Amino acid sequence: MTETADPGNGRAVVRRVRSYVLREGRLTRGQEQALETHWPRFGVEWLPRDGHLPVAELFATKQPVTLEIGFGMGTSLLEMASAEPQRNFLGVEVHRPGVGRLLIGAAAAELQNLRVLSVDAVELLKLGIAPASLDRIQIYFPDPWPKKKHHKRRIMNARFLGYCHAALAAGGTLMLATDWATYAEDMLVLLEEHPGFRNDAPEGGFAPSPWQRPLTKFEERGLREGRRIHDLAFTRLP
Repeated sequence: MTETADPGNGRAVVRRVRSYVLREGRLTRGQEQALETHWPRFGVEWLPRDGHLPVAELFATKQPVTLEIGFGMGTSLLEMASAEPQRNFLGVEVHRPGVGRLLIGAAAAELQNLRVLSVDAVELLKLGIAPASLDRIQIYFPDPWPKKKHHKRRIMNARFLGYCHAALAAGGTLMLATDWATYAEDMLVLLEEHPGFRNDAPEGGFAPSPWQRPLTKFEERGLREGRRIHDLAFTRLP
């Protein structure tokens, strides 16, 4: 959220700058049916006025919770939730075709450790996640908004990093990945300047790609186009 001065009276006006643009596309019949049939089982309803979500109570088993922001079509999130049944996953995505696709896969795999929200992730981190309630936050290949005039739309900035820090429990991890070098460098500087995080990379800088992160279509496209993949892993300090 940014503040700009109103030229008429000089007062500050808060204008919400979103990190995404809704390019809805058409829902397939299967995705539409999944939203109708499987949302009651996997979906979580939340509005900013509702306050904090009872994160631990969203799942049948109490275990560490990972928040995945922007899961796209859900393929990698399904793989991660299947590979780590000892961990709960809360996925956030605003694009309904991706939500529908994820619901199809979650129902087919009968996953017990996956729940889904279709809300603004910034509002969720700011208002909906209680302090120290997450074990991991992962944001893989967020929109890089490559044009300089659009950098203000990037999800990772000082304000949002503060929300992540508050939501993570001590020892929790913030994991990021991007194939845009300038965005990677900006995020690295931002995180290393924050006193509440420690870089987990053995020699500082960027981290090795974690085993938990499956290859995504965005990563594949970046590699095809000759871009390097940059991973970051930072632990929240006590």
